[in-house]
Amino acid sequence: MRRREFITLIGGAAAAWPLAAWAQQQAVPLIGLLSSRSAVESADHVGAFREGLSQAGYVEGQNVTIDYRWADGRYDQLPILASELVARRVTAIAAVGGNVSGLAAKAATGTIPIVFIVGDDPVSLGLVSSLNRPGGNATGMSVFTTELGTKRLEILRELAPNASTVGLLINPNYPASSRESEEVQTAAKGIRKKIVVLNASNEREIDAAFAAIAQQHVEALLVSADALFVSRRDQLVALAARHSVPAIYDLRDFVAAGGLMSYGTSFLDAYRQVGTYIGRILKGEKPSDLPVQRAVKIDLVINLRTAKTLGLTFPITLLGRADEVIE
Repeated sequence: MRRREFITLIGGAAAAWPLAAWAQQQAVPLIGLLSSRSAVESADHVGAFREGLSQAGYVEGQNVTIDYRWADGRYDQLPILASELVARRVTAIAAVGGNVSGLAAKAATGTIPIVFIVGDDPVSLGLVSSLNRPGGNATGMSVFTTELGTKRLEILRELAPNASTVGLLINPNYPASSRESEEVQTAAKGIRKKIVVLNASNEREIDAAFAAIAQQHVEALLVSADALFVSRRDQLVALAARHSVPAIYDLRDFVAAGGLMSYGTSFLDAYRQVGTYIGRILKGEKPSDLPVQRAVKIDLVINLRTAKTLGLTFPITLLGRADEVIE
């Protein structure tokens, strides 16, 4: 081989290596995770999402990359964060943390596949055409959240039957809060309970809401299903203990943090399913062909240590229905 040919060969190979490496890097799919919640308090749920991905054959850092966007309870930031993911040309978007995330992702793109978790009917929200055949670019999980508000009120009545005034803590910036408030107030009339609606959309307003609890003689508290409150769960649990008010929440996370009780869907399963669906989409399936899944398992979780601190005794009937009791 001539010297010139040898140099040309080596030069061509050297130039080709970076191109090959770049092409291989570009072949690794980039997933966007859009959430109305915060990174720290979502660690367990993100772990379930990664587990679902791994079950489909995708491991973060090996053959898939995830770009996280957290709104930290500031819902007005979600459209901006969704647009950032679209600009990055992600392969798919996992929109989690409530209706607001799914709606923001859907408004940002009509082509990039979206897998959502919502607390209401995704058909009425305009995210899909039907549950079995979603159509379009979105599918995901529909879980029970806001619609369980009346059931949580019933559980509170079982625990504290003599409580005549019940507080309902809602975030007025969350679209579903008005409907939940109406449903709970309607149910309260049927059982002769007075509902005091407490509005809070940030940390300072949460403090103010609990100050109002003492002023308005609220004897029990129902905390609305809302990503902001999940992000501020330590604050809520501490305030409930300080004001000695029995409270019920929508997620086990609150009870694990010292809250009294919760009644709601296991979001770990929902996040795991989102990861699985994303994996199937990466393998070539279309979101329009993947039916929306409905979470059907609802757990009642009770913290007996907190009950003892509050001087409360759970009825045997309520304890017998509990799916988990923390002692």
